[in-house]
Amino acid sequence: MKESAILLCDDVTVDFDGFKAVQGMNLKLEKGELRFLIGPNGAGKTTMLDVICGKVRPTSGRITFGGKVDITKKKEHQIAELGIGRKFQAPSIFPSMTVAENLEIAMRQKRTVFATLFAKLAEEDRAKIDGQLVMIGLENKAGWRAGGLSHGEKQWLEIGMMLLQEPEILLLDEPVAGMTDKETDKTGELLHQIARMRSIVVVEHDMEFVRNFASKVTVMHEGRLLKEGTMDEVQRDDRVAEVYLGKRRDADVSRSTA
Repeated sequence: MKESAILLCDDVTVDFDGFKAVQGMNLKLEKGELRFLIGPNGAGKTTMLDVICGKVRPTSGRITFGGKVDITKKKEHQIAELGIGRKFQAPSIFPSMTVAENLEIAMRQKRTVFATLFAKLAEEDRAKIDGQLVMIGLENKAGWRAGGLSHGEKQWLEIGMMLLQEPEILLLDEPVAGMTDKETDKTGELLHQIARMRSIVVVEHDMEFVRNFASKVTVMHEGRLLKEGTMDEVQRDDRVAEVYLGKRRDADVSRSTA
């Protein structure tokens, strides 16, 4: 494995009482890479995220983080502490608290939630929060109640909360689902900005979004790796076209959904 690889999934299989949701899946993620994981419904994409974050334990295979740490049998909280953050489709925020308070809670520090809310933040911590507000585009809404944000803004807030916990890898499940076109484009730009510092794996169904923002794509089908490469390479692949569209090809793939 190259030194730049931060995550290696080797021959991972997940068997749910005889149903193999993932079958011998291999995935290598480089440092600073934005990887899109696509495929038809039931392809095993979300299960792969579940395996990487420890929510589901693989039946067989191995997952290595950081080039040397075997996380295959580690628990979910242990994997999170190592530096792998998972975001689910629905945003998980504190709606009655302000945007800034949500970010304060997310700061990585040994405090209770109560202490985090009422203790005076160090200047360095405040600077990190201010910088995060700018990155996610909510610097003018720091005092807003999080519940009053738009759907897209809630998603950006949760991403900001994850980043303040300083993960090395972010796992995102359909981050643009339900967003407006403008919010979708802004999310793609945000992911590219984050990928300068972190590695990201995105499960996504919006093929136009993938086409606009993906540099490398992994296609899954029936729990297996079907194709890996650029979006152009994926679109030209006969097997991918058959899986998505029944042997129709090329640009039509980009209009399909995973």
